[in-house]
Amino acid sequence: MVGLRPPPEALPVAPATDRGVWAAAGLDAATFRQLAAAAVARRGTPWPTPLASGFARYFRDGDREAYESVLWQRQYRVTRAAIMAAGTLDPEWIDEVADGVVLLCEQSTWCWPAHDDTFTRHSSVLPTVTDPYLDLGAGEVAMQLTWIYHLLADQFDARVPGLRQRIRHEVDRRVLTPFETRRDWHWLGLDGHLHNWNPWIHGNVLVAALRLTSGERRDHLVRLVVDGLERYAASIPPDGAIDEGYAYWWNGAGRLLEAFHLLEYATGGALGDARGWPALRATVSFPHRMHLGGDWYLNFADGQARPPRSQPWHALHRAARLFGDRQAEAHAATYRVPGEPVADETQGLGRLVQALTDPAWLAAGSGSGSGSGSGSGDPAPRTVGADAAAGGGDWFASTEVFVARGARLTLAVKGGDNGENHNHNDVGSVVVALGGVPVLVDPGRPTYTRQTFSPERYAIWTMRSSWHNTPTIAGVEQSDGRRFAAQGIQVRDGAVSAELSGAYPMKNRLSWRRTARLEHDVVLISDVWDDAKIDKGRTVIHYVVAGSVSVGDGFAEIVALEGAGSVRMTWEPAVECTVVVRPLDDPMLSEVWGERLTRLDLDVTAVGRLDVTVLDAAAVRPDMAVRLDVREQR
Repeated sequence: MVGLRPPPEALPVAPATDRGVWAAAGLDAATFRQLAAAAVARRGTPWPTPLASGFARYFRDGDREAYESVLWQRQYRVTRAAIMAAGTLDPEWIDEVADGVVLLCEQSTWCWPAHDDTFTRHSSVLPTVTDPYLDLGAGEVAMQLTWIYHLLADQFDARVPGLRQRIRHEVDRRVLTPFETRRDWHWLGLDGHLHNWNPWIHGNVLVAALRLTSGERRDHLVRLVVDGLERYAASIPPDGAIDEGYAYWWNGAGRLLEAFHLLEYATGGALGDARGWPALRATVSFPHRMHLGGDWYLNFADGQARPPRSQPWHALHRAARLFGDRQAEAHAATYRVPGEPVADETQGLGRLVQALTDPAWLAAGSGSGSGSGSGSGDPAPRTVGADAAAGGGDWFASTEVFVARGARLTLAVKGGDNGENHNHNDVGSVVVALGGVPVLVDPGRPTYTRQTFSPERYAIWTMRSSWHNTPTIAGVEQSDGRRFAAQGIQVRDGAVSAELSGAYPMKNRLSWRRTARLEHDVVLISDVWDDAKIDKGRTVIHYVVAGSVSVGDGFAEIVALEGAGSVRMTWEPAVECTVVVRPLDDPMLSEVWGERLTRLDLDVTAVGRLDVTVLDAAAVRPDMAVRLDVREQR
């Protein structure tokens, strides 16, 4: 193994003994103030306690949120206390950290119940403590405890002797030994199926291996991590796209970039140079190429159109600096708002301490046009990443996603297949945004439950093609699986065209061709199909709408969210439109879209072509019509 820095020097942030780094007066004031307020408010109160009944509940009724939320609140409290202890060296904060660390060490499992194989291997609805499962949750606790160990080692030895040894024991037992000895973990990708668990877990294992182990074992663990990370890096396509979408970029490609940074630091540059992977240069641009405007991003799969703002923007900023990607750097910098925290506890302790100690990130956002905190200063230019055939659009060949941007409207079209990571049945779906705010939308996902990743996944309404902007053909929706895919996709002259029939389990061979383009700031969507070969049954083209909707004969007026304006949507021929209102009671959806989503069902059973036009209503002011045929769907 190439030379590694000694364990006390292996992580790229100094321990709390370096007062030049960690004296509270020298830390970012807004960040420390926010963490201190929450930490002081909770100190002396009972710690959040995960219960056996909460863990078992996942296996009983499918709920995972109640138990996981307790875990996260416990970990957030420990993280805040660790920053307070490092910043002040106050013995009371050292004790607070020690209390939290011991509680984590005494927790039956660090694994999230939805991931644990305790039931399939041991017929148990409780954690099997003799057979720990290494998942995202276990990796996160191992990372957190390792950073605490690194920051406060000397303080623990002085005030809580034995605590460091307990951390080493628990991380070894629950994470390092299972990682080293059990090599059938699905997230290793040895079968060729790579997803975001790979870099997320490998990156956290790397932190623990570098700081808590030594000698030949340390070398062996790091070698295994490098093999895993490079396996994931090799799976990223040349265009840098992530099939799980923008929201999962942060815990996929983003985690890989962070792990490579750590590896490069720990080896003095001998390993982990991300610049040796051309696809990583491309993936650094992925977040801003998915940006629609404000806090809105193009979403597909399980992603949210308006994801939480608290992302590790400093990590993207660092990666962009490494690759010299000025657009990505500028986009990340818009989320560095002077006078606001540089990061928070929800990002994890490792990300928080690196944001707090990165001078370039601390200084970011102070330039002209930066620091809005809303992703402004972008979105990406219309020709970013475009090949000549795209004609000014942005084309991701690996995922078959096309994005075209006008002065007011943005059009996105998705081809691909229905066997992608975190898949929704959405082949051929379109998204249209006005002023950066989605109007024709992809709903995203509800709160995860046991059903989400079960054989009943596609009974969830948000996963079905009927709640994406796609057709239902003779009563038949799209099916899940990689073989249900777009075919014959063509991208030229600023338009994308694809055959969608392959996404449907139809007995008869038929053709359904969708073409979409953005031309002179007008969206044009044309569907043409062979109606003679369609089985009897109602054929409907669905459009899911966010905002308020008024429908008339052959048109709809849609008032977008956030005061972005209105669009006028017309269709020819003027087929019957049924309006379906979907109330939203799940916060994962309502926090994005408000109280409801609306679906326009255009009945095309009797025709063989439909042309839809969407334009900014400010250009045309038709008389508003009375809403027609409204029914509520629950």
